[in-house]
Amino acid sequence: MPDRTAAAAERQARLAAIRAQQQRSRTRRTWWIGSIAGVLVLGLVGVSIAVIWDAGRDQAALQAAAEQDIDGVEAHEGLTFNHVTTTVDYPQTPPAGGDHNPAWLNCGVYTEPVPTENAVHSLEHGAVWITYSPDLPADQVETLNTMAEGQSYVLVSPFEGMDAPITITAWGYQLTVDDADDPRLPTFIQKYLLNPELAEVGAPCSSGVGVPA
Repeated sequence: MPDRTAAAAERQARLAAIRAQQQRSRTRRTWWIGSIAGVLVLGLVGVSIAVIWDAGRDQAALQAAAEQDIDGVEAHEGLTFNHVTTTVDYPQTPPAGGDHNPAWLNCGVYTEPVPTENAVHSLEHGAVWITYSPDLPADQVETLNTMAEGQSYVLVSPFEGMDAPITITAWGYQLTVDDADDPRLPTFIQKYLLNPELAEVGAPCSSGVGVPA
């Protein structure tokens, strides 16, 4: 029992450190945007403050939305966690969890389909996986790709055979949308990224397999 307690405490500490790092990244981006805005308006401080204020307000609104149920999210229970070296016949396309390859996929943006069993392992580590139909318009693909910026636990990749243009997945949770500008996408990331329900949450999403673009 002491070993399990210590392991749980270590996971929580690691998760807190990762979340703190991501928050610092978001803060740096906010200040950078504010600084650029200040330069573009010849140093008018009021504009910079307004940009930073709006960014903080948007983040607060996003967090408030994430604390509510997200319309359309489907929960998948009874998922297995076994490591396998074979392909897996998943019941969802793309999968929302289940048996997976021992090697996880490095998080980031991919321009080609990725090995499914490796991506599922990344989900177990707390990643969010955004998949899109290969024929999705380029401007929408770019919108999805920006959702991985500054996020060390987000995957973006095309996926063949989906029933919807875009699917966003965390371990055990999934949402399909028709448009990359759907506001539920960033809300889903806010809610389910590094989901503390997972036993391996915060384990690496780097130093695995795959080379993001």
